[in-house]
Amino acid sequence: MLQNIRDRSTSWISKVIVGLIVVLLSFTGFEAIMSSTSNRNNAAKVNDTEITLDALAQEKSIQQRQLAQQFGADFNMAGLDDKLLNEMALKSLIGRTLLLQAAEKSGIVSSTAAVDSFIVQFPEFQQDGQFDAQRFDQVLRQMGYGRMQFRRMLEQDIQLTQLQSGIINSAFVTAQEAEAFARLERQTRDFSMVEIKPDLNAVEVADSEVEAFYQSSLERYMTPEQVVLEYIELSKSALASQIEVSEEDVRDAYEAAIANLAEQRRAAHILFEAGTEKELAEALEKAQATAGRIAAGEDFAALASELSDDPGSAVDGGDLGFAGPDVYEPAFEDALYALEKGQVSEPVQTAFGWHLIKLLDVQGADIPELANMRDSLLQDVRAGKVEQLFVEQVDALEGAAYEAADLQQPAQELGLQVKLSPAFGREGGEGIFANRQVIEAAFSEEILEEGANSHALELDADTVVVLRVKEHHKPEQLALADVRDGIVELLRVDKAGEQTRVQGEELLTALSEDRAEPTPDWQRFEAATRMEDSVEPQVLQQVFRMPKPDDGQFSHAGLSLPDGRYVVLRLAGVGTPEEAVAPEQLQALRDILASRLGQGDFAAFTRQLEKDAKIERF
Repeated sequence: MLQNIRDRSTSWISKVIVGLIVVLLSFTGFEAIMSSTSNRNNAAKVNDTEITLDALAQEKSIQQRQLAQQFGADFNMAGLDDKLLNEMALKSLIGRTLLLQAAEKSGIVSSTAAVDSFIVQFPEFQQDGQFDAQRFDQVLRQMGYGRMQFRRMLEQDIQLTQLQSGIINSAFVTAQEAEAFARLERQTRDFSMVEIKPDLNAVEVADSEVEAFYQSSLERYMTPEQVVLEYIELSKSALASQIEVSEEDVRDAYEAAIANLAEQRRAAHILFEAGTEKELAEALEKAQATAGRIAAGEDFAALASELSDDPGSAVDGGDLGFAGPDVYEPAFEDALYALEKGQVSEPVQTAFGWHLIKLLDVQGADIPELANMRDSLLQDVRAGKVEQLFVEQVDALEGAAYEAADLQQPAQELGLQVKLSPAFGREGGEGIFANRQVIEAAFSEEILEEGANSHALELDADTVVVLRVKEHHKPEQLALADVRDGIVELLRVDKAGEQTRVQGEELLTALSEDRAEPTPDWQRFEAATRMEDSVEPQVLQQVFRMPKPDDGQFSHAGLSLPDGRYVVLRLAGVGTPEEAVAPEQLQALRDILASRLGQGDFAAFTRQLEKDAKIERF
């Protein structure tokens, strides 16, 4: 289809298409078209909140990094189903947006002091046990965040944690419920079982049965549909060898790096939290009174531990550690940078109340020598140039592949090689051919049926491919002779399993009518628990589903297993421990059950939010 449009875009067909568009507009109106245009940068809209494509891309990148960290260095990112990853990322963003809307509607807010405390005390942002602004910025760059964006994310996380905790912690389980659960969990079963095993050799399968099964399952016995691709692969690692870094490049990078260095200030504070006008007035009075006590000689750290409403820093005497510019709120930071070492500020107002701020120490900017940074600067400059060249090459490859009838011309223009894939089917192959984007493109109508080149497919942050189909192997019917043995085995197991089921049910009937002959094949189990290792899980589950028999009687049940065996079960008794659960164990059990119940409540709350919301996906 795409190739046809390319070839005929100047023909009479294009005029007809334009005419159809005009007619379409007359029916749908410009409003629908404009609505579509206005949402071209959005992935979804949740009530009145838009989720942008940039936010989706960032969430997708975060999930990729989390998967890589979870599964280690050998994790094959190319094997990820890209469409599924997009769906997961969008679902996560929609759920987060709904919860944030619920938190704001409930009046849940986060504390700037709590965000500041987290930033300066988080180990990943520290160097030698102290907050390091360079380290902070480095980690944020790796995560793809700016400073204000990261602060906003932390504020939202605090809101979500408060909302979730409020719902989960409201669940409770009574002592009676916990005791009943403990009795069920500690229950034991006295039972016997006998297996009726299939005799495959005694089962005959007629040719007519094989033929009938084959004819009824023709679609099951087809050769797989497969393709062989031609493709061009463009990777950053291959481009790296083409990059040269001059001494001037290194010097410019060094100057830029040291220009960002700044002194670090170690602050301590006492927060008097307030929200309303009345609370602000009362908090100011407390701050002024405390300032007077400090001026009279009382210890700042002791007063912070006693009076501060910021629990994160109060335990350390209000100490917030070292931080550079742009970490704290502007009013707080302005007051801090106006202080001399050891000096305490007048009361300072922020969005969260009044602060008394003390400057504990100042660290001058530590500017390293060029020689000490040369290796890292070389790496950074090279990476930057590779990135720039990669972007340029991707654009060139995209354009050349679109214009060309094959891949030879784009490869020649860019000095790349056309490679040939092994044959693979719709389930994918190995390496890059396990990538969902590659599979979907290879089997799409434009590429599979019409012979077009694909657009540039981004497999990961470092690799792009363009492909076309060289060979298409369509499914073909397998001959009966080629699949006969498999069909015979399948029918033999099925028929043998039916025989064991009939025998088992006959034995169950005889047992229920008390006319079964004694058999030495019963295997007995005494006081079996729900975690009995010597019994197959399917059998054990069936045993614990069986009703408790009357005294001196048995309960019976039967179970067919996938391998054709049939198990007859005889339950003799149910044991319930008489000893009471120890109080500390009972409380621990109540906490666990309440947590499970609360998690269920939170999941139900989330589902209801989604049900009640207006969600549009673009």
